[in-house]
Amino acid sequence: MTAPPAPPVPADAPLYTRTARAAAGRVIRRYSTSFSWACRTLPREARRDVEAIYAMVRVADEAVDGVAQAAGLDSQRVRAALDDYERACEAAMASGFSTDLVLHAFGDVARRHGITPELTRPFFASMRADLGVSEHGAESLAAYIHGSAEVVGLMCLQVFLSLPGTRARTPAEREAIRAQAARLGAAFQKVNFLRDLAADHDGLGRTYLTGAAPDELTEARKAELVAEVRADLAAALPGIRALDPRAGRAVALAHGLFAALADRIEATPAAELARRRVRVPDAQKARIAARVLAEQAGLAVARRRRGGRR
Repeated sequence: MTAPPAPPVPADAPLYTRTARAAAGRVIRRYSTSFSWACRTLPREARRDVEAIYAMVRVADEAVDGVAQAAGLDSQRVRAALDDYERACEAAMASGFSTDLVLHAFGDVARRHGITPELTRPFFASMRADLGVSEHGAESLAAYIHGSAEVVGLMCLQVFLSLPGTRARTPAEREAIRAQAARLGAAFQKVNFLRDLAADHDGLGRTYLTGAAPDELTEARKAELVAEVRADLAAALPGIRALDPRAGRAVALAHGLFAALADRIEATPAAELARRRVRVPDAQKARIAARVLAEQAGLAVARRRRGGRR
């Protein structure tokens, strides 16, 4: 995935792009405390790039999750708005400019890091599925998770691969780290499904996980789903360790926060999980952040020592 060559940059472009990136950064801080906590530990440039990816994804997600309908758009017009947004997104990726600040920021990131429609099109396909699919089978769920979560992880990975300390240089190593990033994205999405069971079913009319509608979720089924999450989280760890330590600490923090949320889901009775949204308190997030950052600092020291002995 190679970005097209960029044309000469007009004199005013840096200010416009900085403004667009600042606008994108506000989106993640408003919508996701977990990802916002993790992003704070990234190097400044990588943080802004990941924020731009998140902002593009969030705008599309909000369009299909009721904001457009609340403004009076019927389902046909919501679909048309999503189609227009995808076309505008690809235009920004191709040209490096958009009058939409979020898409301008995302287009800038995509061009610099080689993010192509190969990753954005599955994402928009999953968003489109939310407009017409109320229940998923195994095949449609796998496609949905790939588009809604795995490719988002792969977009972020394109940013992290540009950092010099990432240990994924050969094609085989890069393929492995991409597979691990996809597993992490899948874990995050499955946790979100379990956390939002009632809101998705009652508010949006959707059931993503088979056997997990609020009126049918059992303790046994919940245990199976949590086990899937834990398997995905475990499979992602080698990829996190291969990242540049500055990116690794951020991804490890997100991993730790979602693992803690999985713990809370596991400890919550199925009947209660079907009625209310489980969350990790901010105090616990702070403890997880301190622990993960200390662990990552120790790993970085060990990595430097190993490098010095070679």
